[in-house]
Amino acid sequence: MGNERFLLRIPSPPPSQAMKPNYPQKKNNQPLVIRIYTLNSLLRPQEETVHSQGKHQSIAFLDHTNACDNCIFTPAKLSSLRWKPWTGGRILGSGDYDGVVMEYDIETKLPIFERDEHGGRRVWSVDYSHSDPFLGASGSDDGTMQMWDPRCGEGGGSVAKVQPTKSRSSVCCVEFNPFGDALIAAGCADKKAYVYDVRKMVEPVHIFDGHTKTITYVRFLNAQTLVSAGTDGCLKLWNIVDSRLLRTYKGHVNSRSFVGLSVWRHGGLLGCGSENNQVFVYDTRWGEPIWVHGFEPVGRDSSDHQHAFVSSVCWRQVNEDQCTLVAGGSNGVLHVFVGKRKSDSE
Repeated sequence: MGNERFLLRIPSPPPSQAMKPNYPQKKNNQPLVIRIYTLNSLLRPQEETVHSQGKHQSIAFLDHTNACDNCIFTPAKLSSLRWKPWTGGRILGSGDYDGVVMEYDIETKLPIFERDEHGGRRVWSVDYSHSDPFLGASGSDDGTMQMWDPRCGEGGGSVAKVQPTKSRSSVCCVEFNPFGDALIAAGCADKKAYVYDVRKMVEPVHIFDGHTKTITYVRFLNAQTLVSAGTDGCLKLWNIVDSRLLRTYKGHVNSRSFVGLSVWRHGGLLGCGSENNQVFVYDTRWGEPIWVHGFEPVGRDSSDHQHAFVSSVCWRQVNEDQCTLVAGGSNGVLHVFVGKRKSDSE
């Protein structure tokens, strides 16, 4: 996240009722909104010191309305957000529960591109190619992964479409290889992950079979390895060249929900959420977590804390010595963690 902006998709009160379009709302009358934050707005001067495990920790408690730098109201509940490469953080893409892929202009707060080719079935994931930023992909409950290009005709129709499984199992996640190769990965409800060559998407070039339940996320760690997450409660590291399983990571709880997966490529760390409302960090060299942090109840009314879980995580990709991990909860709470690599003398 080199542009130092973070995205959070939550239902929360708008800063101004005058800004609110006539969009559908959730049952609790809260609008559907994308909130955009800069790193500086999230890392304000500390306001309160709390005690945790014998240590003093400075924590700034902020509300979304004051910390948010920008917001965009959406017509449907969102499942995925992605910054569009090479746009300077101005354009972001989204997939929603109505099966629609949209692109928004951050400055105008308006949609600039829309496509609906998944038959109204929920879009779980969207991503962009890093070598050709106009090329996007989406995975859906309709059992297909589709690639699209706004430059191709009116509406930017699908330029490629694959159905990884004969049973049309849901495609829960898609990601382009950010390291230059013409590869795209997809994780499916049939417990397998597939890698395709975008130049010839007739058959997958690699199939990764090892999870016992739905694969919810796939992430390229580097040019040779891929990480997958499943609702079997584990992460798996794969060798892309020969489809060989290298390591399995266990410790977090995940049996039914999307809890997030992000890789810090410079530092060799994996971050994910958990259904016990904790954030887990794994070092790729070891199968057990090296750091676990729980989300504490926030506010006087913490009744939702019992059923809350960490639903999204994202590393800021900067350098090898410092890291920033952003984690969002199902109850609308956003946590930002900042760390640094220990020196040999520490």
